[in-house]
Amino acid sequence: MKYLIVGLGNIGAEYAATRHNIGFKVLDALAEASNTVFSSQRYGSVAELKHKGRTFILLKPSTYMNLSGKAVSYWMQAEKIPLENVFVIVDDIALPFGKIRIRAKGSDGGHNGLKNIAELLGTNAYARLRFGIGGDFPKGMQIDYVLGEWTKEEAAALPERTKVAAEAIKAFGTIGLERTMNQFNNS
Repeated sequence: MKYLIVGLGNIGAEYAATRHNIGFKVLDALAEASNTVFSSQRYGSVAELKHKGRTFILLKPSTYMNLSGKAVSYWMQAEKIPLENVFVIVDDIALPFGKIRIRAKGSDGGHNGLKNIAELLGTNAYARLRFGIGGDFPKGMQIDYVLGEWTKEEAAALPERTKVAAEAIKAFGTIGLERTMNQFNNS
């Protein structure tokens, strides 16, 4: 069984430590814990991880956030991965920092990466892990907040929270979406 795990973010050093790049950070944590390395390939950095007889294709799109669907669509076709085996990791300002919410489908919630994926796939019925980045910003400052760097406290807590998200990814492939939601949605 093959799974496409997509961590959303923006390429470039200026974005590396920003809240918006939590998808990249979670995949980096998963790859590091599995001694897997990313290589630059078409439309993104890609790594392959084997776990309990499953193959996880980890994708960090290089298309920038707003065009993430192009990379997702390409890699689904290239690896012949069905929609039900796609899992997208994305930042969410509606959740407190570090909280995880896993859903089988849903709206884009104003997130341009999710919006583009839904447009190119023709559906929003793909699994996603929403990673809370909090929403503690003044009115009109959302862009500065999501493209801002983590506070010292958040940065210190990130390794443990990304580890939990990485475990949820492995669970998605091994125990299925429903059981993964039951296990991790209160994390």
